[in-house]
Amino acid sequence: MRFRPGQHLRRQSDIRAVREQGSRLDCKAFTVWWMPRAGNAPAPRACFVASTQAVGGAVQRNRAKRRMRDIFRRNQGLLPQSCDFLVVARRSVNEWPFAQLERAFTDASGRIRAQAAPKAT
Repeated sequence: MRFRPGQHLRRQSDIRAVREQGSRLDCKAFTVWWMPRAGNAPAPRACFVASTQAVGGAVQRNRAKRRMRDIFRRNQGLLPQSCDFLVVARRSVNEWPFAQLERAFTDASGRIRAQAAPKAT
């Protein structure tokens, strides 16, 4: 699956809403904030953040965001479709092997899906 332009969470107000009103899930190498979105959305939306203090210089930040976007793209089918996600990287996102990061993301996806299911009914 692709990570389409319509899936990018871009507006500051949307990102702030996810951070302030959403639920937080700690995955050691990254943190996922998520919030159900009103309406019947065709795909989940996401924003990826890697700060200098948490991850490092520009090369490390870009690598962290690239890795997280790729994991999101590969596993977006596991996430609830009508949710917004904010993924905040930590330094270990660049230190962990890709397979371990992907496993952490799929575990988080399962927990998010389980928490989102009762709210949808």
